[in-house]
Amino acid sequence: LVSVCVCGIKRMAGDVTQVARKLVMMEQDLERAEERAEHSDSKIVELEEELRVVGNNLKSLEVSEEKATQREETFEEQVKALSNQLKEAEARAEFAERSVQKLQKEVDRLEDELVHEKEKYKYICDDLDQTFSELVG
Repeated sequence: LVSVCVCGIKRMAGDVTQVARKLVMMEQDLERAEERAEHSDSKIVELEEELRVVGNNLKSLEVSEEKATQREETFEEQVKALSNQLKEAEARAEFAERSVQKLQKEVDRLEDELVHEKEKYKYICDDLDQTFSELVG
């Protein structure tokens, strides 16, 4: 009976040793798991901060894009308005050039007519002088 008890005690001691080893291994596993969890928590905080920064940058870029789009629309409207003004100015310039050509032709015609009238006047004056000389003399 004693030998049975001794065998049982040895077996139990072996079981206790095995359980103690398992407990040590589990405590080591727990410690590593807690370290990984702590590292993961730090990483989560770091990533959340990075996400917040990226979110703020995205909002900033969206605002910048909206402003750029508004500026682009404004510039397109200005380009359209300036193009219309250019077309109008070109049309006025073309009309003015045609008017200048017409007026220049009229000036040339009037100058020719003035020269002709001066010649006519000179001829009449000469004719009157000759007639007056004949009457006097």
